[in-house]
Amino acid sequence: SSKFSVNISILIVAVVIFLLVLHHNFLGLSDFLKQELSDANPLGLQPIDFIPAVPQRLADERNDKEISVVIAASDERLGGAIAAMNSIYRHTRSNVVFHIVTLNDTVDHLRLWLSNTALKNLRYRILDFDPRVLEGKVQVDPQKADTLKPLTFARFYLPNLVPHVEKAIYVDDDIIVQDDILELYNTPLKPGHAAAFSDDCDSTTNKVAVRGAGNQYNYIGFLDYKKDTIRKLAMKANTCSFNPGVFVANLTEWKLQNITKQLEKWMALNVAEELYSRTLAGSITTPPLLIVFYKQHSSIDPMWNVRHLGSSAGKRYSPQFVKAAKLLHWNGHFKPWGRTASYAEVWEKWYVPDPTGKFSLIRRHSEAYEAK
Repeated sequence: SSKFSVNISILIVAVVIFLLVLHHNFLGLSDFLKQELSDANPLGLQPIDFIPAVPQRLADERNDKEISVVIAASDERLGGAIAAMNSIYRHTRSNVVFHIVTLNDTVDHLRLWLSNTALKNLRYRILDFDPRVLEGKVQVDPQKADTLKPLTFARFYLPNLVPHVEKAIYVDDDIIVQDDILELYNTPLKPGHAAAFSDDCDSTTNKVAVRGAGNQYNYIGFLDYKKDTIRKLAMKANTCSFNPGVFVANLTEWKLQNITKQLEKWMALNVAEELYSRTLAGSITTPPLLIVFYKQHSSIDPMWNVRHLGSSAGKRYSPQFVKAAKLLHWNGHFKPWGRTASYAEVWEKWYVPDPTGKFSLIRRHSEAYEAK
């Protein structure tokens, strides 16, 4: 009987060992499967049972996700940047951080405006832009030296402005956002694309407002096709241009492709060879971007850049369309702080008065100028 009980003990030990081995192998297998699934699925589409408490995690993530928004703020247009930031901040629950690019002499005014008004809870960094980076890259007409606006080139230097960020949104100062910026931030960018813009020909804006505008929305409106350097690029002259006043950038890809260096190369070449179109349809910041991003950019939803509100085309929009727009853009001569622009009352809702009173003087001056 003692022999029998020893045999039972051995059997029990053997069964326990067998079960332990089985359990260990099973754990190994489930880890292996998890590994396989996450490796095989770069998009992170893992089976739902490996994600603990899905709704809660996603709900928290929505509020914690840091969204970097880069905006340039020049002194004479500071109220524009203020209204733009206020409209973004009031329409989202996401954690938006503003990277405000400005020149040294504007910093104190900007700080005062942000800290002494309803905007004091805004999360922001103020970045000083050094115009010396543009030396030799921009043609300066001695008669019109004051027309050079260095801050319009800040968007070329995004990785320097937000170095630790993988993705950022750039917006001009003459915009108002009417929806959650998270949606724009989530714009999908195709592999290998460093940015997503709103194209000019297929945008809702142009269907509504600027049919038959001709060259203004093609590459030939921005680049001089009589120049060899442009012709050698073999870019079709009727290619649809895009608007660089609002875009989403993948900065990992931007750095990988050295986009900033490429843009600087075309700026310097233009100084030497005058490559931009004589009838330039808009800003001198657009042509280098059109060259570097030719057939190499993704698209943002056209409702996230409803533009031309600053030109006569803006008058053709219906109030319903303006209300439905996710982002309104007053590009063109008439700025909403000058009041003669279309739908300036929409802009006015988001404007936060300047505690120093300085901007109201600039506004009065611009209104007198526009009334001429």
